[in-house]
Amino acid sequence: MDNHTEFRRAARALLDNLDSEKNINASVFETNIRVVGGLISAHLLSRRAGFEVEPSWPCSGALLRQAEAFASKLLPAFDTPTGMPYGTVNFKLGGVPVGETTVTCVAGVGTFILEFGALSRLTGDPRYEAAAMRALKAMWKYRSTLGLLGNHIDIKTGSWTARDATIGSGVDSYFEYLVKGAALFRLPELDAMFRDYRLAIEKHIRHGDWNPMINKDKGGVTMPVFQSLEAFWPGLLVLTGDLDGARRHLTAYHEIWRQYGFLPELYSLTEEKAYKGREAYPLRPELIESILYVYRATHDPALIDMGVDILTSIEVSARTPCGFATIADVTKHTLEDRMESFFLAETTKYLYLLFDENNFIHQLPGEQILAGSSRSPSGLQCYPESGGYIFNTEAHPIDPGALNCCSASRLDEIEQATKVKALISDSTQYKLLMDNKLGSDKEVNKASQQNVDSSVEIDLLSAVDSVFSEHIQSQFGISSEDAFSWAVNQTSSNCLNNALFDSSLIHSWKEFRKIIESSSLLQDEKDDKRQKSPNLNSFTSKTSPLLTCPYPSFQNRFAYSGILTT
Repeated sequence: MDNHTEFRRAARALLDNLDSEKNINASVFETNIRVVGGLISAHLLSRRAGFEVEPSWPCSGALLRQAEAFASKLLPAFDTPTGMPYGTVNFKLGGVPVGETTVTCVAGVGTFILEFGALSRLTGDPRYEAAAMRALKAMWKYRSTLGLLGNHIDIKTGSWTARDATIGSGVDSYFEYLVKGAALFRLPELDAMFRDYRLAIEKHIRHGDWNPMINKDKGGVTMPVFQSLEAFWPGLLVLTGDLDGARRHLTAYHEIWRQYGFLPELYSLTEEKAYKGREAYPLRPELIESILYVYRATHDPALIDMGVDILTSIEVSARTPCGFATIADVTKHTLEDRMESFFLAETTKYLYLLFDENNFIHQLPGEQILAGSSRSPSGLQCYPESGGYIFNTEAHPIDPGALNCCSASRLDEIEQATKVKALISDSTQYKLLMDNKLGSDKEVNKASQQNVDSSVEIDLLSAVDSVFSEHIQSQFGISSEDAFSWAVNQTSSNCLNNALFDSSLIHSWKEFRKIIESSSLLQDEKDDKRQKSPNLNSFTSKTSPLLTCPYPSFQNRFAYSGILTT
């Protein structure tokens, strides 16, 4: 909406007031889609809004560090035998509350890959994407013989506790994240998973234009209803290229809207009326979300008319002096004194974007590549803010160009490390230094087994420095003094003292040290197991202790359960 002043005020308020250490139990699902997703999106939009950003944006920033702080509190929930997360964590305790139920819904397992994947790509910390992918793949394993999922599952045992198969409540965003995750991160396995689910849904769940609840094992209809949450489905079908299916479902859903002026939470397909006791409409966004997606794909003016219907109904029947109220009963248009947060985050946003044809969110990749071109922290050309935004399930837009910018930086670091390793293997000077300073392999092996003193460590590191000096000027265009100055700072226990650096330096320097550690000089000839001196071990273990330290490289982040070590 170009209200940059308000964006900057809100961003500053978040940074000043958010506290990830409060002693509260919080929903893992809700914290992820609203807090983590919202902060990541705000971080990616911050430069456009004139918010002060760091030199290495989009790969670092205060809002991004806040997102990481909250996401790190969610990770303990994923420490389960199956990889599927608990539903609740306590921020202050940094873990799952005692007595927390092991039962959660499918959406509570599979709605993390967008936020966690984005966080890993931006920060270089692989734990988040790894946890989200493990959860997605775990759920895949518990399909029925019909290829369907139930609604609620025990995350420890994998046993289903609710067996109704649906595309609606408790499941919806799992399917959404398979499709959007495949697009955002170019993960064909997620696309393949969704297409298999889609075949099962078409064969067993879909009845005409509707998708009632069925038994996941036997396939019989258990509850012939339409759920308002299902209205996201046409928009998802558009993203997979099924325009005909999207139009068919959307037309059917809009007929219910026209019947009442709103969508009830449940609609009986047999009685063709709002389901008794479920007549409310809490200003949900799913129908207008699908209208927006189908319109962007077709530009059919009839969809604008649908949008006008929705806007008019909300404006006439839900507006109050202090906001917009939930419709307590769509048959009577009575109100409930409640406005859900998703009304502002999603419903109004999708309505606005439907009528704002030229909003930057609609920009397709490539339309302004040259105008948006910039350099990543590693100096690579990259294209943040170049279009193709993908919404998370709470309508927070994620910029794929920014993610690619940071991912490319990490790949460049690995490539540089590989080059340096090749240089080392061919370095005559390295071999000469090893022979002259340390003697034969046998002598060094004997010394290492007898707890060699620090002089051996110093000689080893001196050898590394010598080879590094030989190549640093030609490879990176900087002086070896600058590189060593940074390397010394890197061993400080306070990462905040580290200066900004070219991330490829740490890899080159570390790769030299890795050669020392893994060299035959430090291996026992008898059992071929590496023997490191205590001093060398203590030196290499000095790494930055904070998860949110600025600018650590992809390979140099904290390891999680042995997934990644340096």
